[in-house]
Amino acid sequence: MQLVRPFRGLRPAREFASRVAAPPYDVLSRGEALAMASGNPHSFLHINKPEIDVDPALDSHDPAVYAKGRENLDRFIESGVLARDDSDSYYVYRQIMGDHIQTGIAAVAPVAAYEQGLVKKHELTRPPKVRDRVDHMDALGAQVGPVFATYRARESLNALIARVTETKVEYDFTAADGIRHTFWVVADPERVAEFQRALDELPALYVADGHHRSEAAAKLRGSLRSRFPGAPSPAPWDWFLVVLFPHDQIQILDYNRVVRDLNGLPAVDFLKALEREFCVGEVEAAAAKPAAPRDFALYLDGAWRRLRPRPAALESLAGKSASDRLDVALLQDLVFAPLLGIEDQRTDERVDFVGGIRGLAELERRVDGGDWRAAFAFYPTSMDDLMAVADSGGVMPPKSTWFEPKLRSGLVSHVIR
Repeated sequence: MQLVRPFRGLRPAREFASRVAAPPYDVLSRGEALAMASGNPHSFLHINKPEIDVDPALDSHDPAVYAKGRENLDRFIESGVLARDDSDSYYVYRQIMGDHIQTGIAAVAPVAAYEQGLVKKHELTRPPKVRDRVDHMDALGAQVGPVFATYRARESLNALIARVTETKVEYDFTAADGIRHTFWVVADPERVAEFQRALDELPALYVADGHHRSEAAAKLRGSLRSRFPGAPSPAPWDWFLVVLFPHDQIQILDYNRVVRDLNGLPAVDFLKALEREFCVGEVEAAAAKPAAPRDFALYLDGAWRRLRPRPAALESLAGKSASDRLDVALLQDLVFAPLLGIEDQRTDERVDFVGGIRGLAELERRVDGGDWRAAFAFYPTSMDDLMAVADSGGVMPPKSTWFEPKLRSGLVSHVIR
């Protein structure tokens, strides 16, 4: 099965690109999005997070909110801020964050490949979040939030991408957060065909970030097929928007935890209990960040401690699944369930998650503020681990990965009806 194909992207006119491009809908609260879009009528947040343009008393999932998004999308098109390309194209998208560079390909992938496991996933989805994206895509008639996907790196694709990045750039800007975004359009039929041949060699794709968007595309496809039985096959909604990066360019940061309490244990007793499974030692804040797999840090009572599993704890991993061997699973089995009484981190309100982009200082701030009792810092999950879990058909524990930089929304969208 062909895993990706080019498409006629809906995207900003060059002069508007830097003002249109916006963070993904799910990394900003309603208030944060409102503040970010203030004074910028061209921000894509008006489309991707339209609750900023309705009565604050209105629930963000109200049909009127999705309708407002469609109204704003139509306004962007009618005013020339957004326009659709004339021919099927691939798009090369590069992000530079400090010393980190990743360059991907924007395309569309078949929903059927996702359903058949050729676009592999590693996370469970939550029905309310899927429903939100279904309703949003349906109202807009477009997929405006790309799925961040990956593939095992291939030199043939690296070479093609490198050739494109030597040509005239379409967009090139640095966002307020300091991340540089550059974007090229691959519209020449011969070059599109070259990309297609190289992409057709890929045996599988992997969802890195965007499981709810992927699942929503599949759910919406089924609905639209029923509602429009006379539509041509394949229809535009049989495909969903992706940006593909080679696996060796993707940056995963740590995804840390704070806990509300110690499950009734005094701190001294909690530390003694930890010593049954870990070597525990105090460490200076500057050296607390875990430096390798199986290396953890605990912030408690104003001090950092290094936690290193004892040999017997590591031996217990033998024979376990790829998912159960992850560091986040190990700490769940040795600390969160038996000591803290947290059986399901996905649903227990006594635990919260803090992306590594915020640094260990954010963990200290939250614990020192008094609302949280302790914090645990992790070493980042690797791409090899992620793909091993996906290849096995497994599911990673909740909040195992934090990807940076995030894809900007608005640089290219896929019209589905």
